[in-house]
Amino acid sequence: MTELNRHQIRQAAFQSLFGLALNPTADVDTTITQVLVGDPEIAWEDEIPAELTSVVLGVVAKQDELDLMITDHLSSDWTLDRLNTTDLVLMRLALYEAKFTDVPAKIAVNEALQLAHDFTDDKSRKFINGILNKSLTLN
Repeated sequence: MTELNRHQIRQAAFQSLFGLALNPTADVDTTITQVLVGDPEIAWEDEIPAELTSVVLGVVAKQDELDLMITDHLSSDWTLDRLNTTDLVLMRLALYEAKFTDVPAKIAVNEALQLAHDFTDDKSRKFINGILNKSLTLN
């Protein structure tokens, strides 16, 4: 089996988490498999990488805590419901990696911004960067 690199795992995790955000009752393994099968850039056979499953399940398990970290740095007139789903999922993923794994905060933020480059616009990237930097006290 071809190993996925860390960026591919993050991208698949983001896409899986995005799918789960839109359909919270979906099965995690099924969602991950659909992402892997549907991405022509990923040389995937038929076993879900353990690191990918671990990240997705970790974000899902810590979602309330991650959302609180994000909410703490939103303007008083903003709520999570007003956030773009893409932005919210990218922030959850980066915060999870920075707070609950061995990924250094600056790398987690940089990776989130690289993914944001592919999936959002400049305004969203700046917003994501600001919230993550405040949440992780990188300023």
